Amino acid sequence: MVPHSWRGNPWGPDAETARHCRRLPTIPSNPPMCAWDAWGRANLRDGDIVFRMGDARLAFGLYPFSKISAEMAGSRYSHTGIVALENGEPVVYDTYKSGPRKQPFSIWVLDVAGAIAVKRPDADSQRFVNDAVAFCRDTYQRQVPFDKRLSLDDDRFYCIEFTERAYRSAGLVLSEPIRIDHLPCYQHFPKAVWLARHFSSIRPDQSAFVIGNDSVGIWSNPALLLIYEAPDARLPYAKLSAP
Repeated sequence: MVPHSWRGNPWGPDAETARHCRRLPTIPSNPPMCAWDAWGRANLRDGDIVFRMGDARLAFGLYPFSKISAEMAGSRYSHTGIVALENGEPVVYDTYKSGPRKQPFSIWVLDVAGAIAVKRPDADSQRFVNDAVAFCRDTYQRQVPFDKRLSLDDDRFYCIEFTERAYRSAGLVLSEPIRIDHLPCYQHFPKAVWLARHFSSIRPDQSAFVIGNDSVGIWSNPALLLIYEAPDARLPYAKLSAP
């Protein structure tokens, strides 16, 4: 989808303009992508939070960062984004090592390497949606850098923090940060802890936002209604869990 000659964020504002001007090729499609696009147009709304298990890796692909970081937090998911409907098309705002991105939902699901889910702010929390989406668009346009240190500063964001900050900017606190060494399954991954201590700037005693589960993290927020969950993203299931 992105030529090797392209430099910079392949899903940032410059790339969006380049696709519009035909300096980058149009996005190809296939039957599963068409199915997800149709499902998204019919079911997704502004402000929905999408969750997926990704397959981000470190150390030349040998270290499954997404899987281990999710399991350490007791979660089925490693990555989040926020949906916006633009010209009738569902897009996902998130951030990655290349910076803040805007991807068609049918593209975003291509990177699902496990389970996928959608949660929606309840009726009382819908008033926060517009400002949260506005935060996403502003962060995308400014290309706020990615935070590989997982710090809590507001000058750069990692993916889960991006989602949290978007809703906090609107007045809705989704979760509180938790110390990494207090994560539910932290003690089960001594090798990962050793690698982090010796080959990254991440410290076990620092706090971070996490997706978590029914007890901790963004996932546990009672104001978020689960509307869709599936073990994989090969094709969408028609049934939703909530209106």
